[in-house]
Amino acid sequence: MLLRVEAVTTRIAESTAAFRDVVQNESLRRLELAWAASIIGQWAYLVAVSVYAYKVGGEAAVGLIFLLRLVPAALLAPFTGLLADRYRRELVLLGSLIARAVLIGLAAVGVFLDVNSAVVYALAVGAAIATTPFRPAQAAMTPALARSPRELTAANAVASTIESLAVFAGPALAGLLLGVTSTGTVFLVNVGLVVLSGLFVIRLPESRPRRERETEASTIASEVLMGFRTIAREPSLRLLIGLFTAQTFVAGALAVYVVVVAIDLLELGDAGVGYLNSALGAGAIVGGVFALALTGARRLSPAFMLGVVLWGAPLILLGIIPTTVAALLLLAVIGLGNSFVDVATFTLVQRAVPDHVLARTFGVIQMLWFGGVGVGAIAAPALIDWLGLEGALIATGAALLGLVLVLWPMVAKIDARALAPGVEELRVLTSVPIFAPLPGMTLEHLAGRLVPLRLDPDTVIVREGDAGDRFYIVVEGAVEVSEYGRPISELEAGGYFGEIALIRDVPRTATVTAKTPVVLYALDREDFLGAVTNHEPSAEAAEEVISARLAGVPVAGARVPSV
Repeated sequence: MLLRVEAVTTRIAESTAAFRDVVQNESLRRLELAWAASIIGQWAYLVAVSVYAYKVGGEAAVGLIFLLRLVPAALLAPFTGLLADRYRRELVLLGSLIARAVLIGLAAVGVFLDVNSAVVYALAVGAAIATTPFRPAQAAMTPALARSPRELTAANAVASTIESLAVFAGPALAGLLLGVTSTGTVFLVNVGLVVLSGLFVIRLPESRPRRERETEASTIASEVLMGFRTIAREPSLRLLIGLFTAQTFVAGALAVYVVVVAIDLLELGDAGVGYLNSALGAGAIVGGVFALALTGARRLSPAFMLGVVLWGAPLILLGIIPTTVAALLLLAVIGLGNSFVDVATFTLVQRAVPDHVLARTFGVIQMLWFGGVGVGAIAAPALIDWLGLEGALIATGAALLGLVLVLWPMVAKIDARALAPGVEELRVLTSVPIFAPLPGMTLEHLAGRLVPLRLDPDTVIVREGDAGDRFYIVVEGAVEVSEYGRPISELEAGGYFGEIALIRDVPRTATVTAKTPVVLYALDREDFLGAVTNHEPSAEAAEEVISARLAGVPVAGARVPSV
């Protein structure tokens, strides 16, 4: 029992420290503040647009504007995700915010001038599309700013908590303003929040995505499809995102269930819809706090599965115990589970997916989220007509739990791919001057790509004149470097070679042979170049190493040109 208490105390201390690290990391703090201003404004704007549509065309107009904003954004999300894999990510964030501010500002002018509602609707659709690059770019940028896996998980937990708070703060702000002003004023307040978000983004450091090797036949369509291919070719990742999409389907259905439960089942009236949604949001806020406990966790698939279970089981219980108290408590549990799902999903994807395709992958996830919510909302009324409200609740929850039972073993395998590397691999990487300037999560990514090699004496590792395909680090033993058949140097533990052929794109300049039994770490060409050439301090460090070696100056045990 004492050991359990100590373990919990240790985890709480680690979580607190991780949260403090996020706050103290200036770049991460600015990114989280930009997200907060953006998402609060987005929720306030959504309420104002809905109120405007209702006044113009009634309930049908509210449904229409929801559909018009959702469908184009869903279809374009994979394409807008490509932007953050091709251009500086802080500029993609800024471009998204500028476009939103302009479109919403024009919509405000349209409301004040009482223009045709179709114009305001068109601007609302444009603003929704302009919003889609923000979340993929933010999610792809976070690993580069985080200095450790613990800090990455904490940053995702903070982002999830901010989103939960925005569900309260945005509509509450809109409600207060609509009570004393107009929808046009709420539009302008949203513009102000978007501008505030942009001020935080402007001060973010450059974030250049690592570039994949391009082919001449590359097209926009083929590049967008890389996000789909990345998910499709990794079974555990495919199942993880598939289950995440199933959960978003349930989220869409729940949006309808909550209305029917409040008005028809519990007879709480229109205000009851607000009460039940507040319980959902309150649970999400509490869940964000608990999700901080995931910081430092090397395995995140159990937390993801737990979050999905906390979505399914409460729906079953609500169908069995349809009381007001039960509804409030069970919806709070669903909100708590949602935080675990979000944090675990984002962190696992960030760990498992290469940087050069990360934003596109999140673009696909965003598309699936939009689609899942939309289909769930459409399917819910049909399920209620078929099974009755209680039956629909039980069936929806049971289907989700059934998926968890079937897919758990396979989804758990993603931890093997996304597992944070050990201390030894990181120590070896950071001892190399070329890699030392890299941000923490880039080092984590590279450490996960290291290939250990054990070679016997007299084994030729690289041969003079051959094409360069790998970079090598000596972990144990010694290797001999020779040029034109003449030995010219030795490298021992801590030495490294192979950077000249890779960076200068020339054949190997020397032959390297194992002098003793050796242990090496090898890093493939694409991983090496992607990390080094897209990070200016590392690129400068690499050029310094190459210049020193070509000049015969000792560098990490080498006195002569490396290979």
